[in-house]
Amino acid sequence: MIRQLCISALLAVLALPAQSAARYQLEKVVEISRHGVRPPTAGNRKEIEAATGQPWPRWTTADGELTPHGEAAVKNIGRWQGEHYRQLGLLHAGCPAARQVYVRASPLQRTQATATALMAGAFPGCDVPVHRVAADSDPLFQSSHFPFAQTDPAQERAAVAARAGDLAALQQRLQPAIRLLQQAVCPTHCGIFEQPWQLKQTRSGHTWVQGLSVLASMTETLRLGWSENLPSEQLAWGHITDAQQISDLLPLQTASYDLSNDVPYLAQKRGSILLDAVVKSLEDRPATPDTRWLLLVAHDTNIAMVRTLIGFSWQLPGYARGNIPPGGSLVFERWRDTQTHQPLLRIYFQAQSLEALRQLTPVDDRHPLLREEWHQQNCQVTVAGTLCPYQSTLEKLRKAIDRRALMPVTYPQS
Repeated sequence: MIRQLCISALLAVLALPAQSAARYQLEKVVEISRHGVRPPTAGNRKEIEAATGQPWPRWTTADGELTPHGEAAVKNIGRWQGEHYRQLGLLHAGCPAARQVYVRASPLQRTQATATALMAGAFPGCDVPVHRVAADSDPLFQSSHFPFAQTDPAQERAAVAARAGDLAALQQRLQPAIRLLQQAVCPTHCGIFEQPWQLKQTRSGHTWVQGLSVLASMTETLRLGWSENLPSEQLAWGHITDAQQISDLLPLQTASYDLSNDVPYLAQKRGSILLDAVVKSLEDRPATPDTRWLLLVAHDTNIAMVRTLIGFSWQLPGYARGNIPPGGSLVFERWRDTQTHQPLLRIYFQAQSLEALRQLTPVDDRHPLLREEWHQQNCQVTVAGTLCPYQSTLEKLRKAIDRRALMPVTYPQS
């Protein structure tokens, strides 16, 4: 009798995940994804070569464009997402109808190509359309190019200065990463590594940290090169040989994020339009795509601004705080409790590890995406993830939006 009771209890426990999974139904996904692996942009190349006094290796693709390796990596993500969302009942088998998925990408080649690769992975052979605006700049992704998102130069400088605090102290704290970077890219002498950091402002009013900015660009270029699986001689001339070295450099990127896109004043001016689009899409407002999966393929700067507005900081294994790897995405999901019929929200950031990107490891149960979930008071951990109250969470997101930094958004259909 005791043995039978134990077996019954065990079977009941094992049945709980299935019961819980049946309780929650995924209804909607709004995802902001970063593009995949690329070489340095032309501007990045110019500044890092000037700072180190030597040419940096050329890649197989033009500067700033998605590489074939980067395409394969994001296709791995898309393949897993398609299977995952079909298992959850969000998508049906075969090619998607218009109400299944809508994709909008930033006008740049790397984002357009990333969107195409994600859809090729999720829906093989289906040729899912990738939408874009006709102009060279999209207000959702390049808001700083538009009048509605312009900052006041004095306020911008004051906001960055307040966030920076004592720049000399920050530079001193980051000396381990600075010394490692110097050993990798300029083991003899480059003045940029001794130069005191200081705030500078362009004629247009953009505030930046002289010294830190170029070191962060070097770090990102090396991280991208590692993810691309460049030959050793093309990655810091053979001075970077393992993933831990990349991880140890990434705090320089975090510091650069902290003093640029993660500054609340800048995020409100330049990220409000994107967060507003996310909220309206989650609510299925008029003029938003009537679709179950809205995929917005963007840039790390876009994700950084939105995460600043919603108060979300993550640290994935192998990465520094707040890092946004190629192909990483900020995901908003609307679920429904089938017992209470109440809607719920789940928000998380996900990405592949440094090694998974480098080795093009397929995403599966043995090699899952790294993930960290957003939460606030009254959120609950369930088998479906951390689910948060729908209305109070949306209200929190709305309060973060600067209504003066918005313009009407339309969604192209071709």
